[in-house]
Amino acid sequence: MTSAKLLVDAFGRIREVVHRVVGSLSSEQLAFRVDPRGEPGRLAGVAPDPDPGRPSGRRLRAERVWTSQGWVEQFGLPFPRDTGYGHRANDVAAVQLGSGELLVGYHDAVHEQTTRYVKDLSDADLAHIVDRSWDPPVTLGVRLESVISDDLQHAGQAALVRGILQRR
Repeated sequence: MTSAKLLVDAFGRIREVVHRVVGSLSSEQLAFRVDPRGEPGRLAGVAPDPDPGRPSGRRLRAERVWTSQGWVEQFGLPFPRDTGYGHRANDVAAVQLGSGELLVGYHDAVHEQTTRYVKDLSDADLAHIVDRSWDPPVTLGVRLESVISDDLQHAGQAALVRGILQRR
């Protein structure tokens, strides 16, 4: 299995969990919080601005599905250009969705974009440094591992909350 196929498979597994956990939830279930505290979120871009010295010469930057495909308008959130990082309990409570289908639709659009992005990455692409502000500098491969890890954790948290809801 190539590195690119491994990434496609990993992101596909996240998609499966999102569909299984979120798709059929009602607006009330989507708004449920186990604890009324807000949790800071992290929405990481796949890769910051590319270094012109990349081995393959291909751009590593992916478009932002949230804004480029109109999801920002469809969700109608009170803070549309915000990533959610550092939100307090009142900010979290302001997020209301009509159904899980909207959230799953957005996730599918992100998944499609992500798959298009990672399916042709080479090992040289994965070794490319995308963030020099860390020591050691972060490569694209490490950044993608981090995104996969965060996504799986969030999907697992959603599954836990769904289980709590089903047992209430």
